[in-house]
Amino acid sequence: MPGIDTTRSFIAVRIAVLTVSDTRGLAEDRSGQTLVDRIEAAGHSVADRKIVKDEIPKIQAIVKDWIDNGDVDVIISTGGTGVTGRDVTPEAFTALYEKEISGFGELFRMLSYQKIGTSTIQSRATAGVAGGTYLFALPGSTGAVKDAWDDILIHQLDYRFMPCNFVELFDRLQEGQKRSKS
Repeated sequence: MPGIDTTRSFIAVRIAVLTVSDTRGLAEDRSGQTLVDRIEAAGHSVADRKIVKDEIPKIQAIVKDWIDNGDVDVIISTGGTGVTGRDVTPEAFTALYEKEISGFGELFRMLSYQKIGTSTIQSRATAGVAGGTYLFALPGSTGAVKDAWDDILIHQLDYRFMPCNFVELFDRLQEGQKRSKS
């Protein structure tokens, strides 16, 4: 049965939060604040937090800086995952992935379906790995952020969660790149 292995010690993860929006400022960023609150309540640290317009080059510039920053383990974005013309977060993220974590989007939509029905089909939530950093792109609603964190990320970003979790893989994320350079 999946759950917390109390014989393992908790390992705090350093998470950067990116809100993708043409209209929100920090005061109106309820989804980003929801993420920050949940990250801190779980015992992790918020390494950085930014708001960026729905433009691929601007999104990628911030994400690349965080990937190159040794103080960021995980990047979670909120917003820009829908199907309208300005929704470009999945395109910005997937172009940076070395490996896609396709099961994240699938699981997110499965869980979301239980709450919002077929409307979940409009979500293009995605995840992947780049430069040894996990990247998760969530929809911009606070409900979607809560669902992704409470039902998936809180578990996968907890080293104690068994049978497996993302934290225990940090040291192995760049194995292929190391081998190919040798």
